[in-house]
Amino acid sequence: MLLSTFRFTYYRSLVYSSVLKFSTRKSPIDHSLDHPVNHRGSDAVRRKTGIDGGTIFALSSGGGKCGVQVFRVSGPGVGDVLRMVGRFSGDPPQPRKAIFRRFFHPKTGQEIDRGLLLWFPGPSSFTGEDCCELHVHGGSAVSSAIIDALGSVSGLRYAGPGEFTRRSFQNGKLDLTEVEGIADLINAETEAQRRLALRQMNGALAKLYAAWKDKLLKNVAHLEAFIDFSEEENIEDGVTQAVFDNIVEVQQDIQRHLQDSRRGERLRTGVHLAIVGRPNVGKSSLLNTLCGRPVAMVSPVAGTTRDVIETTLNISGYPVIVSDTAGLRHTNEELESEGVRRAIERSKSSDILVVVVDVRDASVQRFLSSGHSSADRFVSRLLRRLGVVTLQSEGDVERPEVILLLNKDDLIPERKRLELLHAIQGRSRKAFCCLGSCYTEGGLDEFLNLLTTVLQNLCDDSSTESPMLTNDRHRLHLVNCLKFLTKYVEEHRSNDCVLGAEALRRALRQMAKVTGHVTTVTGHVTTTTGDDILDVIFNDFCIGK
Repeated sequence: MLLSTFRFTYYRSLVYSSVLKFSTRKSPIDHSLDHPVNHRGSDAVRRKTGIDGGTIFALSSGGGKCGVQVFRVSGPGVGDVLRMVGRFSGDPPQPRKAIFRRFFHPKTGQEIDRGLLLWFPGPSSFTGEDCCELHVHGGSAVSSAIIDALGSVSGLRYAGPGEFTRRSFQNGKLDLTEVEGIADLINAETEAQRRLALRQMNGALAKLYAAWKDKLLKNVAHLEAFIDFSEEENIEDGVTQAVFDNIVEVQQDIQRHLQDSRRGERLRTGVHLAIVGRPNVGKSSLLNTLCGRPVAMVSPVAGTTRDVIETTLNISGYPVIVSDTAGLRHTNEELESEGVRRAIERSKSSDILVVVVDVRDASVQRFLSSGHSSADRFVSRLLRRLGVVTLQSEGDVERPEVILLLNKDDLIPERKRLELLHAIQGRSRKAFCCLGSCYTEGGLDEFLNLLTTVLQNLCDDSSTESPMLTNDRHRLHLVNCLKFLTKYVEEHRSNDCVLGAEALRRALRQMAKVTGHVTTVTGHVTTTTGDDILDVIFNDFCIGK
């Protein structure tokens, strides 16, 4: 044992009072699944969380004409809604059971509609407060009448963006990583984004960060116990070394988590792909082919594209922001010169470069006739001539990932096309190369297969075991946490336990800011994230969520 049982128990209570402790997945409020609630709502929930007791409502489903639309109500006034709109008297309905009901306007007494009503007593609800849902027929008239009816109930107001989810966060039902997962799931446009957001919403990141928090908290307690009691109690000599070993392990875990080439952020926000090449090689035609519609103008006149044309596509389940750029060449024409500059800038900030080359270009012919030059070196020299990327060394294709498309292969004899195809396949180790024609769409499937491979390399698969970092906010606090852990290591090597313990406390606070939730030993829920940051996070939600 590191400490005698009495001393450790006493000291741990002191440490837990001074060091913020993460909230667990459960609400800090003791409750049973079903409990008797009066019509005014759960006063205990409001008292223990300190949340404003106002009652909010909103249309949570999509508006417009539809089969069913859902209105959500949360707060202490839910009982009034049940009584005045649902015409319940006495006990509230059975929790979490859909009940067919007629809905009435509280002031006029007129029937509005009939549908389903669900009652969720707090804290066993999404927000942790008393909640109910009204499922009514879709349509603007019904929607307006329900909004007017709910608004006429004293104490009810229309919810702001993300206010239901914010109450769930403040009640300890969700942490910020799970909240952001919900927002990402709502905004997901591709299958890969959906999988990534679902894992985060289900707590994959929260569990990972909670495990690091537990290690940090335990070792802070051990180190401060050594500082305060080492001369009074029989504390083992190896305490500080054990703490050091544990902290170094956490430090390495966080470093690996951060060294992910931003796969999660890239998948969440979209992979940037730039189509580059000389004028009239088929860049705009490729964009139009990928989009399945004429997004960019195509003309035999060189220099048609003067600015960056951007569109977002779903390619094999991955979000891709595709940019068509101006043809790269030296020109004295002012507008075209600005287009070339923008093309080069866009290429340098992209994750993927698709370099389009006319298969009849002299450089392609020299590559074919050389017989020994590798396709990787050919791509490197081509990029250097275009001026779109800086290479570390000859023959290396540096990030961004590069796909070479030899376009217009329908304009060369079949024998020569096969010869060229054999050459690029046999002489390529790193570069992704293919032949095709944007005019006939020949070779498009092979190009999309190469592009999918590159996307998988960049984004990875969200179904892997280790959760991916998805947000710049997470990265900022984890980097700060890592700085304080590094500071602790330095102090340990200087044999300064006091400053080392302070560095660990600061690291723990940074970890707490990722999830936003902490609890004190009294059971009260607080947040480590400023209101301005919370406003940004929750304002990204739609009304009614």
